[in-house]
Amino acid sequence: MSRQLQLTEPKKKWLWFVLSLLVLVLDQVTKAWASTQLEIAQPVVFAPYFNFTLLHNYGAAFSFLSDAGGWQRIFFSVIATSVSIFLIFWILRLHPTKKIEIAGLSFILGGAIGNLWDRIYLGYVVDFIDWYYVSPSNECLPFFYSIFSTQSCHWPAFNIADASILLGAFLLIVDMFLGQGNVNSDH
Repeated sequence: MSRQLQLTEPKKKWLWFVLSLLVLVLDQVTKAWASTQLEIAQPVVFAPYFNFTLLHNYGAAFSFLSDAGGWQRIFFSVIATSVSIFLIFWILRLHPTKKIEIAGLSFILGGAIGNLWDRIYLGYVVDFIDWYYVSPSNECLPFFYSIFSTQSCHWPAFNIADASILLGAFLLIVDMFLGQGNVNSDH
């Protein structure tokens, strides 16, 4: 027995796709600013514990597979495209009252397309937000890396798209804990 894709009130979803578009535009504008105003790998102090440091990420999160020889660009682009299409249909299938879940998916969609755009047109993702803390012992928490000369521990540089994806994932977790995720998406 086959099940048809049922779109639930798609006209009420346009605002959520505008949110994704706003994330995409903000991401691309800030990356363009970083690319024209910053020098690669040269930190510029923005605020305590925050620098702007332009980096080019040829891999995935935490620069995973960044030195894999080039095939990862196509691989990650295919994955991001597939996920984006899946997210669009997921949003369209949800009931309009499931605002937290739809908002989370919209943030993830905007971020995924922002990084996909970079991969397709630049061959890498532009990262520039550098968050760190000082560690006199140079012992860093997991996922942070140490810069010995400054005795600081840095989270891998990220961008607005990455932050949006994280915010979207957080909203999905909140939705799950609020119990709204148990409602059938077809009704």
